[in-house]
Amino acid sequence: MAYQSVNPYTGKLIQTYPSTTDQEVEVALKNADEFYQLAKTQPIEKRAEKLQLIADTFRENLDDYARLITTNMGMLFTEAQAEVKKTIEFAEYYAQNAAKLLEDIPYNDVPGVRAHVKYQSIGAILLVEPWNFPYTQIMRVFAPNFMVGNPVLLKDPSIIPDCSDAFATVTQKAGIPTGAFKNLLINYDQVNTIIADPRVQGVALTGSEGAGKKIAAEAGANLKKSTMELGGTDVFIVTEDADLDQAIKVGAKARLTNAGQVCTSAKRFIINSKVYDQFLDGLIAEFAKRKIGDPQDPKTTLAPLSSKSAQEKLQKQVDMAIAGGAELLWGDNTPFEGPGASFHPLILSGMQPDNPMYDQELFGPVAQVYKVDSDEEAIELANASQHGLGGTVFAGDLDRAEKLASQIETGQVAINQMLTSHASLPFGGVKLSGYGRELSDLGIREFVNAKTIIDG
Repeated sequence: MAYQSVNPYTGKLIQTYPSTTDQEVEVALKNADEFYQLAKTQPIEKRAEKLQLIADTFRENLDDYARLITTNMGMLFTEAQAEVKKTIEFAEYYAQNAAKLLEDIPYNDVPGVRAHVKYQSIGAILLVEPWNFPYTQIMRVFAPNFMVGNPVLLKDPSIIPDCSDAFATVTQKAGIPTGAFKNLLINYDQVNTIIADPRVQGVALTGSEGAGKKIAAEAGANLKKSTMELGGTDVFIVTEDADLDQAIKVGAKARLTNAGQVCTSAKRFIINSKVYDQFLDGLIAEFAKRKIGDPQDPKTTLAPLSSKSAQEKLQKQVDMAIAGGAELLWGDNTPFEGPGASFHPLILSGMQPDNPMYDQELFGPVAQVYKVDSDEEAIELANASQHGLGGTVFAGDLDRAEKLASQIETGQVAINQMLTSHASLPFGGVKLSGYGRELSDLGIREFVNAKTIIDG
């Protein structure tokens, strides 16, 4: 597995990194265990200070870190800047709130017995992350576990090594203890070795369904706690009484942000038949405004995909969907030639359950539209998927919107706004979109020993 950064707009190689050796993995495990033991005796306030320093370093060099995202995986520079800002938000949330979130909780319902639960660290956590949000994906797991006192070992994607190296450098600049965080450029055999090691007590993965099954199986075989944040086929429901102009504007952004490479992107647009034609016309108009080009150019409004292989995979999926009966309503399905990874935005319709791509995640700027006549039909279609990560409802009647949101089988639903993550809100999915939660109070308690102490 070669770790190398390649600019997805130009296709040019930037840098190649040497892989982590087995001996270096052992040193990382030893250092991680030493930090685990140290953190047990260290006031949590000391770690909060270090985490705040990490946030400050990202803030002071925001454009530099954003530029690495753009050159490694192609995100628009303005979106990359927002990604760094959210990384700071996640770090500061746990720096400021972890102590309170980890306070002892009294359990005094047993007559004559006083008891409380104490949250304690458990050991090293292996973090396996994707490329689509290079810093926030790490921070959302690193920050809470660092505050708990769990060391974190990172296996990041091979296509964004500049970003993972930068994150590690930031932690070093902040002066966190050796062993608290280590970026490992490893292969999957080494991943399995790490999971099996007794010094490692948890595995957190964000990625594809296939990767999730493999890592979860390995964690289960070794009786290690795991969390899985996998893909989605998120719905965007629009009722006939919705603010249509706003729904169109948000819908286009929800599908095309980060070139559509977001697990919680709006992927399936389920539109009431009374406003279907208007919505579709508006969505086409918004898609047509997007300008493909260099993601560092302020005039560019649609970034390339993350890599040539991502481009080729999505093209194959779209071709299979059309061959399977889907109709290309709008867009140019001609593949981009050359070394870059750009992809034309497309709108498909007519996806039926027998289509090979019906319940597959299309990770890119490709929207699917469906027409329904009732809320009941919308919910039935929304839940006709083995995935359940996120969703969106646009409706004029908020009680109606709440009812729809409560019936969608997903981990989170946004009403009349674009779905996004917030440090203080739980994030995760159900069904094949995974299990466990990141962020908020739930995220910091995923990898802890909730120890019951009975006082008498």
